[in-house]
Amino acid sequence: MSTPTAPEKTNAGSPAWARPAGASFEDWMSTRIARYATRRCDWDALKFQADLDPKYRRAQMRYVGTGGTGVASDMNTVPAEHFTFSTMVIPAGHEGPPHLHTDVEEVFFVIRGKLKLMLSTPEGDYFETVMSDRDLVSVPPGVYRGEINIGDEDALMCVMLGARKPITPTYPPDHPLAGIER
Repeated sequence: MSTPTAPEKTNAGSPAWARPAGASFEDWMSTRIARYATRRCDWDALKFQADLDPKYRRAQMRYVGTGGTGVASDMNTVPAEHFTFSTMVIPAGHEGPPHLHTDVEEVFFVIRGKLKLMLSTPEGDYFETVMSDRDLVSVPPGVYRGEINIGDEDALMCVMLGARKPITPTYPPDHPLAGIER
């Protein structure tokens, strides 16, 4: 049986989780399932970063909504209402550059791997730690976050953002990505 997809908003601005008019229960619930077998690693979601420097090459696999990468839409996801959820593959030695969300909390849950996590504020406060299997961090809005895979294998983490469509993140003013147009 194929899995139908649904738009981010249903009839007349109803919440994304609302049952569409006339939909059977099975059809409705089928739009709420995102199977691993139907996902793909999107190495292009953050390609603009990897184009600047190959160390930023990472892949997003979307499950709920499109996340904060700037991907406009993905009809192969569960419609988002209050948060987004994806996985991120970070190859050994690669990194996610420091970035800041002004509007949402962001959660990283490391499934496997070893990541150096760097957190800082625009005022200059700084904190660094190493995260590994099943560690989680919840980063509030207004705090820069970046990570480097310091392990020997691909790291895999879940990424959750606290809005249906988060505002595109920004980079520190002195970072080379700050001036990149997407």
